[in-house]
Formats: sequence, C-alpha cells, structure tokens
Amino acid sequence: MLDLLAPDLAPEQGERLTREVYRRDFRQREDRLRDQASWKLERRQHFEEQGSPSRDALRRGEWSEALRLLEERRGDLLALAREDERRGRAFHRVRVVAEPLTPYMQWQLHSLRQRAEFGERIRIIDAGALAAAEDAGGLLPELVVLGDGTLYQVIYDETGVPDGAIRYTDHALVRSWENYIQQLYEAGEDLVSYFERKVSRLRPPAMTGTTERRE
Repeated sequence: MLDLLAPDLAPEQGERLTREVYRRDFRQREDRLRDQASWKLERRQHFEEQGSPSRDALRRGEWSEALRLLEERRGDLLALAREDERRGRAFHRVRVVAEPLTPYMQWQLHSLRQRAEFGERIRIIDAGALAAAEDAGGLLPELVVLGDGTLYQVIYDETGVPDGAIRYTDHALVRSWENYIQQLYEAGEDLVSYFERKVSRLRPPAMTGTTERRE
C-alpha cells in the first residue's frame, strides 16, 4: 500500500473553464511548451469519451471493430510523437486500475498500449494501493500538469461525460501535484508489462445488450 497523502486541491484556488474553453486553453499552452515534461493522473474507471470512432464501437458492443479502429490512428500517433520529440516535450501518464476491469478500462488499456509504442511514458497503479490516500480524502482527482506552470483538474459528470476543467497556476500548488504524480509514477508498473500480464489474453469485455457494465 502506498502511504502517499495527496496535496490539497480547493476549487476556489482555480478558475472554472467550460469544456470548449478548457480545450482551447490546453492547446494554446501546450503549443508553447519547449523542453518540458507533463504529467497526467487518471483515476476513474469509466469515461464517456467523445469524438473517438473506436470508443463509439465499444459502446455499441463491437469489440473487434473498436480494436481495428485503434489501428487506424497509428499515423496520427507517429506524427504527434515526432512533434513532441522536435519540441523536447515528454508526456507521462499514471493510470489507476481497479480489477476486475470495466469494459472501458479494458478498451483504454489497449489504447494506452498503442500509445506506449509511440513513446508515451505510462505506468499502472493498482487502486488498492491507494487505500490510505483515498480513505483520507476520497478518490484522487483527474489531473494534468502541463509543463511547469499549469495544473488542470479535469471535470466529468456522474456518467463520465467531460465537463471542462478547473485551471490552477499557483506555482507551489502546481509543483506539489507534479511531485505527487511523479511519486506515483515511480511506484507504478510499466504499462507494457501490466498489459502482457493482465490484459492481452482477456476475452472481449462483457456487455449487457449494447450497454457497458460499469463500476
């Protein structure tokens, strides 16, 4: 068990952004990054991602089609990897995983396995290892630390649909969360290793009609 208590994160310390403003703000700030690292923490076990044909196929219960559509984006991932290399950007992701996997998580781990092939640095943390931290403050938030100056708490509604973000720019706060995510990353298991052990031989996820079985 990881005895790592998360830093405080009070919404009133940040600025609430709508979904469209968040996406625009993120793109603008990311475009300015040079020779810096970014960090992402994902905790929820189900998201209703939008704008992904592969995710839509999963939602319809079409597992083979969902995986086939993931393969179609390899060119885009390669272009992104080359751009990150050109600008000296390094993206790290900590993915918290609870077992048994939800259908979404099984799909996302396939997606992340592909991203890892193109250089994204991804580690897995078992949800049970966070019991001490989450008993103290509830589930960890969904976060992105962009470079060394911006922290986004990504907001979702109760069904997992994106609903914008809260942006924080206080240097001490951003740095404290960056350090926290780095510690989780260092304690985690490499995504490729986890995928081969736990995911690669799983049967297609269980569906009820065309509805995913959620946590």
